[in-house]
Amino acid sequence: MKPWNGIIPEEEQRAYAAAGFGKPTGMGKRPALLIIDVQYRTVGTTPLPFWESIKEFPTSCGQTGWDAVANIARLLKVFRQNGWPVLYPYVAPKESFDAGRLAEKVPALMTVKRSGYDFVAEVAPEEKDILLPKKHPSAFYGTPLASYLVDLGVDTLVITGCTTSGCVRGSVVDGFSYNWRVTVPYDAVYDRSQVSHAVNLFDIAHKYADVLSADETLQALAALKA
Repeated sequence: MKPWNGIIPEEEQRAYAAAGFGKPTGMGKRPALLIIDVQYRTVGTTPLPFWESIKEFPTSCGQTGWDAVANIARLLKVFRQNGWPVLYPYVAPKESFDAGRLAEKVPALMTVKRSGYDFVAEVAPEEKDILLPKKHPSAFYGTPLASYLVDLGVDTLVITGCTTSGCVRGSVVDGFSYNWRVTVPYDAVYDRSQVSHAVNLFDIAHKYADVLSADETLQALAALKA
């Protein structure tokens, strides 16, 4: 079952298939893992249902975020074991001088406690990992991400984190536009809206990336290692 089944009408799915959208691209030889915005402000410090979690951080996605964190941790373990690059694009605290339009659209971002920007311990970066503070949705916009990927010889991006409809989607589209192969494990990304999560994954799968489960992604990585 894909996450969009039951949300995207079957007739529309058939229309995309008839037009030739959604062909798999597969992985190359040198993958990198992107863990986007997996900070306590997006999940809360403990797993809780959404309405409880937002009492701590209004920008939290609640339990659905923690479910994804568990799968990100599985992927991260494999990348570490194989010495493949791991990069952390993350939202840095916004100050008054760089608030921009995002602060107008989501004013809660301006009031998040500093501790909310800490990385979730279960998938936190290590010394050799690359940290990429960003001010906009795409991990590529205004950051040296593309330069790092070129230097590392990366040909495939495995993109995880949040939100599916925001920073994940923006990063997927830009990565695709730079001609990297992109894989999105659908249960290793998360959003506060399950409908938006599903619709964006459907769109990503048919236009920009391979959308797989974490298990399927791990299988593809195992084959790559072999």
